[in-house]
Amino acid sequence: MTRRISVVEEGWFFPKFPARNHHTRTYFHHMIHDYQTWLQEVLCAFSCQTGTIHRSTPDGTHLALVAQIGVPDTLLDKISLIPFGKGIAGAAAERRAPVELCNLQQDLGGVARPDACQTQVSGSLAVPVFSRDGEKVLGVLGIGMMTPHQFSCEDQQALAQKTLPLQEEFER
Repeated sequence: MTRRISVVEEGWFFPKFPARNHHTRTYFHHMIHDYQTWLQEVLCAFSCQTGTIHRSTPDGTHLALVAQIGVPDTLLDKISLIPFGKGIAGAAAERRAPVELCNLQQDLGGVARPDACQTQVSGSLAVPVFSRDGEKVLGVLGIGMMTPHQFSCEDQQALAQKTLPLQEEFER
């Protein structure tokens, strides 16, 4: 099923597409019926092997795991509820901006938590999911590769575009 949504404001998280006028951008997307399947499609689009979807808790201080692919079972308890500001997903939520690590295994900036090395992921990217008005962080979408990888600005924008169906689902 295809749904139409309009976005009045355009920022870095709203990709530029042709529109009828400069005030309203129109987007088409498919509703998410199965988070696992949707996440697998995102991973395939970016040639990634691991991914997570986290949703902000009602109080807006933590991220709760909604779906994951490729995360070792030993880490599931540690990523099931993440405080804003902790780890890659938490940093993306707190900063309200993408967080990219070329090599998570050698994170010199201290963003990744020590347990993240157990994933064997090297290149990773997490982008926040914003409310329509851009005021709230509704969640975070994260992807990862097993080899070191520098995600480009275009990759960050493309992944941010992929969050639009999550935005729609999380605002219901």
